[in-house]
Amino acid sequence: MSTYVYGITARSHSALPEGMGGVGDPARPVRILTEGDLTAIVSDAPEGLRPKRRDLMAHQNVLAEAGSAGCVLPMRFGSVAPDDDAVTGVLAERAAHYRERLRALAGKVEYNIKASHVEEAVLHRVMAENPEIRALAEANRQSGGGSHEQKLRLGEMVAAAVQTREAEDAAEVQRALEPVAEAVSVGPDSTGWLANVSFLVDRGAAEMFVTAVEQVRKSRPHLDLRVNGPLPPYSFVEPGPAEPAGSTAGRADTAGE
Repeated sequence: MSTYVYGITARSHSALPEGMGGVGDPARPVRILTEGDLTAIVSDAPEGLRPKRRDLMAHQNVLAEAGSAGCVLPMRFGSVAPDDDAVTGVLAERAAHYRERLRALAGKVEYNIKASHVEEAVLHRVMAENPEIRALAEANRQSGGGSHEQKLRLGEMVAAAVQTREAEDAAEVQRALEPVAEAVSVGPDSTGWLANVSFLVDRGAAEMFVTAVEQVRKSRPHLDLRVNGPLPPYSFVEPGPAEPAGSTAGRADTAGE
């Protein structure tokens, strides 16, 4: 049977509560696999697992319970290995890496920030910053709205200016929050967001980080910021493709890879 992996921790980590359940319906019992000085928190993998709310919450609850007693390297939901031997094989093969990650991520949490534009506010900002757009808009207004070609040109200019503003705002958000974070991991582009960035934050600096986010909100009212955290440091389990193995930036992968 396939093995579902929740996270990896040190063998010295406190034991999980007796009878703890994980993903699946009925919930699969959570258990520990040990290899050397590392352990993997696992359960049997249910057939046809999908990211339903119940299973997402079960995955999160296991990590929260384990993380309350010490550092855990969290795996993404749906991390499945062929069997228990495959999991312990990865623990043995990558032991040095996982030890380094446990040291680097001890006492740290992740905050994910997604940013988008408030449409009306960003249009006002673009108009205020671009004299050529203002002039064309005023000329169109005075001529009763302008010709089709003039309207098209104005629309293209506004769209280009907003696109430029998106890139600038994404960089500004990251630049404003980097000083209160230990590391940064830029997430994949997704429709609807101009920025999708995860920040690794020391637990003791979490309040400072949240305050910095509020300062960004106040200073940039044309931005809508969505904050998710504190989370287990999913985005920092693996070093990023351009980072050395000792770096604290990266992404999470599955234990079966």
